[in-house]
Amino acid sequence: MELDKFFVKSELIPAIIQEEKTGEVLMLAYMNKESLAKTLESGYTWFWSRSRQELWNKGATSGHLQKVVSIHGDCDDDTLLIKVEQTGPACHTGSKSCFFNKIK
Repeated sequence: MELDKFFVKSELIPAIIQEEKTGEVLMLAYMNKESLAKTLESGYTWFWSRSRQELWNKGATSGHLQKVVSIHGDCDDDTLLIKVEQTGPACHTGSKSCFFNKIK
């Protein structure tokens, strides 16, 4: 698969991570071409950390891995929706999802 089409507008693209079984949105992270390639090769999510400026394999330290079930690009090829089987919580705070702060 040619990955360049996803990185025409930017070196980083948002990746929305969704639990396959429940449909719950777990988190949003960013991918560069290398992290997307590693995700496709390994079957587990890899992201680019904007704060640390390095690749990270989700769950490599915590054990809360994300096994990839499917990856879809949006209509503009600038955002990914990745459906996963989540082991443990997805959020670094220990919450199942990173989206627990209700605004309205």
